Amino acid sequence: MKNLSFIQFFTFFIFSFSFLAQGQVVISKPNLGFSQACASPSFNSYNLTFSFSPEASISSSNQFIIELSGADGSFATSEVIYTSEAGAVTTSPATLTFAVPTIVSGQSYKVRVKSTDLPATSTGSDAFPAYYKLQDTPFTINNLVETANFCSGGSYLLTIDNPGTGDNDSPLNYPSLTYNWYRETSPTTKEFVATGESLLVTTSGRYFVETNYGTCSSNSYSNRVQVTEVASGGVSSVTSSLGNPYCMSDGPTTLSTSTGDSYQWYKDGSIISGATEQTYVTNESGEYTVSVNLGSCTASASINLDNSGFNSEISGVSLDDDNVIDDGDTLLVTVTTDASNPTFVWYLNNTVISGETTNTYTVTTVGNYKVVVSQDSSTGSCVASTDFEFKVTGGSDFFPDVSNIPNIISPNGDGINDTWIIPKEYVAGTNTEVVIISAQGKVVFETKDYQNNWPEESIDFKSVNPVYYYIITPSNGSARKGTLTVLK
Repeated sequence: MKNLSFIQFFTFFIFSFSFLAQGQVVISKPNLGFSQACASPSFNSYNLTFSFSPEASISSSNQFIIELSGADGSFATSEVIYTSEAGAVTTSPATLTFAVPTIVSGQSYKVRVKSTDLPATSTGSDAFPAYYKLQDTPFTINNLVETANFCSGGSYLLTIDNPGTGDNDSPLNYPSLTYNWYRETSPTTKEFVATGESLLVTTSGRYFVETNYGTCSSNSYSNRVQVTEVASGGVSSVTSSLGNPYCMSDGPTTLSTSTGDSYQWYKDGSIISGATEQTYVTNESGEYTVSVNLGSCTASASINLDNSGFNSEISGVSLDDDNVIDDGDTLLVTVTTDASNPTFVWYLNNTVISGETTNTYTVTTVGNYKVVVSQDSSTGSCVASTDFEFKVTGGSDFFPDVSNIPNIISPNGDGINDTWIIPKEYVAGTNTEVVIISAQGKVVFETKDYQNNWPEESIDFKSVNPVYYYIITPSNGSARKGTLTVLK
């Protein structure tokens, strides 16, 4: 075979190059115009830019296609998400706009570009998160009950409500969604617990769930539920639907407690007949208690319900115990309140104290006191009032100068010998220890500040007058011992 001349070789090279140039297209790696695709029904539009060459090889029948990989970045299960019109793209570089499918959910998606006329495929783009937010509003768990309890060694199941109450848009209506459960570690921090539509809680904490949209921000999250492990007789909680205090003129409020197997409600210590549901509706103030049967244990909870519609506090005296003053002493009592244009009425032994209409009063004498705080209805606020009662004792009547330690008392409410009155040298202020022991050997009373106030509660007996034993031990003297008989 003869050698080709230079001219023949050059002609062959040009012909071959022209053939190759017309026979293939090279497409560059796509550049993304976004860092993550957080799509929703109101927004689903994303751009990519790519280059191709030679431009002359692109015919009027060519179409460019965008393929989306699987969530792991593999194109083994790719999906076509965009196809251009024939001949619409002929100039390089080019920008295409596409939408992601409504089922995307992952952190490592990629896209690539293909041509149809002269088949060519780019390499995959950089990986990016992609989520379609089918549900993007707050939703409820645990029927919106804020607390839950489980017995020690047991568990409590938290579930997403479906459908829930009111206008709750349960994410369970969208089968493709997944969920992440968290436990709060502070008001602003959380720790991941588990995935799934429900959570079996075995550790006390404050829990909530979010729809899994990865790094995309979202409003698809639940209310918080405080779950507590309790032993038998442990403490639960009670909430008021209208808050506490609430305005009684707004109608009744609904008291709710933690979920259990059965319930019993009480008011001021007395059982409420028929009140055996998880909720109880009332418009009366008072101390409400509920006993919750959790299966293998029970829990109780209380709320001191105030229907005044405003907050008030009293200082300077105790509401639960006697307030003691000596002859010539005084007590300054002050009421603080956030009531609108409040009024104050003070009472002594159920009689209005004339001229006392401010939030302070100076007590100079013993007796039973009450102050009523009211909110002025002319302001348009809640029309309501609340009151505080307290007792002031003391003086020569409270610590009388008796010479002997009595061995008999008759606590029948007639005002005579109702409590055990002992000599002044042993009462409050002398640092004397006073101990009273039952006939069974149980210490029923013990103090170093005796107020001549035993018994503080009624003693239940039928036919036999109970006998107690006392030990009085002064700080610098010998102990005195004896018996004390309680008569009807």
